[in-house]
Amino acid sequence: MAYVELKSLESEKQSESFRDQISTVDKKGNRIWIYPQKPKGNLHTARAWFTVFLLTVFFAGPFVNINGQPILLLNIFERKFIIFGLVFWPQDFHLFVLATLAFVVFILLFTAVFGRIWCGWACPQTVFMEMVFRKIEYLIEGDSRQQRTLNQAPWTSDKVFKKTLKHSIFFLIAFLIGNTFMAYIVGSGALINIITSPPWHHWAGFVAVVAFSGLFYWIFASFREQACVLVCPYGRFQSVLLDPNSIVVAYDFKRGEPRGKFSKRRSRESLGDCIDCNQCVEVCPTGIDIRNGTQLECVNCTACIDACNNVMEKVNLPKGLIRYSSYNSIVEGKKHLLTPRFFGYSAILAVILLALGLLFLNRSEIETSIFRTPGILFQELPNGDISNLYAVKIVNKTFTELPVQLELKNVPGKIRIIGSELVVPADGLTETAFFVEIPRDLITASNTQLTIRVISNGKEVDEVKTAFIGPGK
Repeated sequence: MAYVELKSLESEKQSESFRDQISTVDKKGNRIWIYPQKPKGNLHTARAWFTVFLLTVFFAGPFVNINGQPILLLNIFERKFIIFGLVFWPQDFHLFVLATLAFVVFILLFTAVFGRIWCGWACPQTVFMEMVFRKIEYLIEGDSRQQRTLNQAPWTSDKVFKKTLKHSIFFLIAFLIGNTFMAYIVGSGALINIITSPPWHHWAGFVAVVAFSGLFYWIFASFREQACVLVCPYGRFQSVLLDPNSIVVAYDFKRGEPRGKFSKRRSRESLGDCIDCNQCVEVCPTGIDIRNGTQLECVNCTACIDACNNVMEKVNLPKGLIRYSSYNSIVEGKKHLLTPRFFGYSAILAVILLALGLLFLNRSEIETSIFRTPGILFQELPNGDISNLYAVKIVNKTFTELPVQLELKNVPGKIRIIGSELVVPADGLTETAFFVEIPRDLITASNTQLTIRVISNGKEVDEVKTAFIGPGK
């Protein structure tokens, strides 16, 4: 009995041995270059059409405007962000924090229910690698066996031509991606100016474009699937994000086992539906065997589903041996999408979205910061009034020029702006200084709390509290 238990334990350890190392690195730590077969099937066709849509959005995004403003601008240099025509400044950091929390909770919720469908269908790394660069590689070098043979062959004129052509196209696409990425940071107008001007006129922009292009070329020409397996933490989060009810690309082990090829000696009745053709492994872009279960390398690209369905169709067996499913669905034959985790994440997400929506609705067109100038005491004027000097910074979150007036709300007195009248440029900021002058007999303490109204076009758009220093009584 003990011997049987020991053999069972050894068998279980062997079956899980694949988890001791990743599929792209051998036991000596050397890179295993992946040569996936060219995928084909209904899901791959659907992904191709979805890729066309995503690439159209990505490359057209910097040039699409809403009310004359880019649909998306992430200008980290000027700390200005435009999202769907709305401009956000550092003063809106609280909105950014809430939006980030909402996004994280949404990822938790989406992953808990639908697994890594984002990775396979919409992640830029997968989209560009599998649906753009890999397609070019198939077109120039052929399918997986031809690529492997070419790489192992000596350098001939044919090999030099194919490699040069492939990497030239790779770099041109990476250059296009790098320029588009740069456009999302500095704006399409600034990018066009950088491209059309000599490099020495825009050294910083030129170096940034070249750096982005080189980085993307290296990722898609050399680093490849390692970005998903080694760098991206999403796969490692699966252990806590997924549960037995999460929908993933899964192998139906109840239907497929025991696997084996049919023959005269081995009848179909004694085997499962998996004929052990290994096609699901051959087409995998990260080199895993999906029949081993959910693994961190799996990006849910559905290539194994298409490959298995094609084989099942040829041997007259039902499709879906590998499909979108959950562990519990395979074991019990029932789907459990609405789990306690689903309701918990949904409730948290709803609360965050509600708070974010309320803050957006109450978001002011103008953000004002007023500080009493440090190191300068109050002054007594010839008429007996007491004055304090203040610095003001006003951020205009709209795309129209706004005239601004400052008024005291809670204490009688007057505000005297240094210089001309306050006018805040569209999508910009204004900094100036002003004096607050209050009659001495109205000052009852050395420190008086002031409330200053910010008025634009006859409407109060902001209200700021500050301190007024006086002689007291």
